[in-house]
Amino acid sequence: MRMLMMAGIAMISGLATTPGAAAQDAAGAPKLLLSAPLTHSDWMLRDGVVWGAEGVHHMLDQCKAAGWTRVYWRALDGGRSLYKSSLMDPQGKWDEDNFWNPSDPEDRKLMESYTAGMTPESRKALLEKLERFDYGSFDTLAEAVTYGHQIGIEVHAWISINEDDHGWGLRSRFAKAHPECRWRKRDGTFYHTQQSFAFPEVMRYKLAIVDELLRQYAIDGIFVDWLRTGDVRDNPQNDKEGVADRGYEEPLLTGFKAKYGIDPYSLPNGDDRWVRFRAEPHTEFMRGVRQRAQAKRPGMPIAALVVHPWAYRGMQDKIDGNLRGMLLDVAAWAREGLVDAVVPAGYYMGGGNSEKAYTALREETGGKTDVWFYGWVPGSVADFDRDFGLAQRLGAKQILFWEADYIDARPNREELQNAMRARAADLKR
Repeated sequence: MRMLMMAGIAMISGLATTPGAAAQDAAGAPKLLLSAPLTHSDWMLRDGVVWGAEGVHHMLDQCKAAGWTRVYWRALDGGRSLYKSSLMDPQGKWDEDNFWNPSDPEDRKLMESYTAGMTPESRKALLEKLERFDYGSFDTLAEAVTYGHQIGIEVHAWISINEDDHGWGLRSRFAKAHPECRWRKRDGTFYHTQQSFAFPEVMRYKLAIVDELLRQYAIDGIFVDWLRTGDVRDNPQNDKEGVADRGYEEPLLTGFKAKYGIDPYSLPNGDDRWVRFRAEPHTEFMRGVRQRAQAKRPGMPIAALVVHPWAYRGMQDKIDGNLRGMLLDVAAWAREGLVDAVVPAGYYMGGGNSEKAYTALREETGGKTDVWFYGWVPGSVADFDRDFGLAQRLGAKQILFWEADYIDARPNREELQNAMRARAADLKR
């Protein structure tokens, strides 16, 4: 959520109504689950939230009061862990050169463009808040799983797998040790931290994170977030047509030449064969996730946060959909059964809205996997009724309300929670 606050939150707009059959449960009543992602380190910025088990209980109690039956607990914050990890350093103190305190004058100008309206004093105070707690001293995920199960909430691990930093200043231990594995642009320049899945050592590292979470925690599922991609100094991450500008790492260049006998540099960046070849390592990663989850607990659900034709990142840089814009072959994931659900991130430009994004993702996946409805935590009961009604008409089985801690900041929190909980309870009867 932190980077979303920097960029400014895009509110859902243009919610037209489209007829659609609502999902049905065994009794014939419409079934629509309410859920939310939860970032502990963001919720700790709220006034009055206590560090430790008490704070985790407060967060999950607020979710339950809102009728949310599934919570996606964030496991990574940039390149740091929010759980007990042997692979990553715990979240806590940022690197000396960081988004909130840049050492380079040009970086400072960029930071100020993201944080217009904040004073140097307020930025310093926010960094101090962010650095208050050492996640190596308290395992938030362990407590969330234990308490969530006690009160009847599923707790899934939310993995922002494409991040090895956030803003900048939260570089992963792996990224520091492996600068040679970074994304590379067509012009030969490297990204600051982002790691390419085309390198076997990166693939092993990323899958080891999944292994660690499955081994150490009784999580109810895995939620792979592909939208978050690290250092904002690398934006835009796409060319003028919205096609991903990365993927020119040596393993991909060599592999493509071996397969097709063609130098990728002789093709346009958006050539379909070249785009699909660059997307293959991400599909291979999703195969690995499915295999590991199935081995650990057959039937464990896997979901993914992806994009849509109207998506953007950062300062509204165009992303030309999942395959071309993100190098994510979501259609292949659906065909191969690698995901049980996908959800389109709720950032829209060029006339996009939540209905169009949902419909486009349904078409992209060919109806072979569930698509969730993405909504922001509502500001009023009317907002909730609008989004809930639209999700029902579209036939969605689940709403993902972004992001859980927003509920604690609503002045009408109890009214909202009562309305959402009552609607959720009605669907269970």
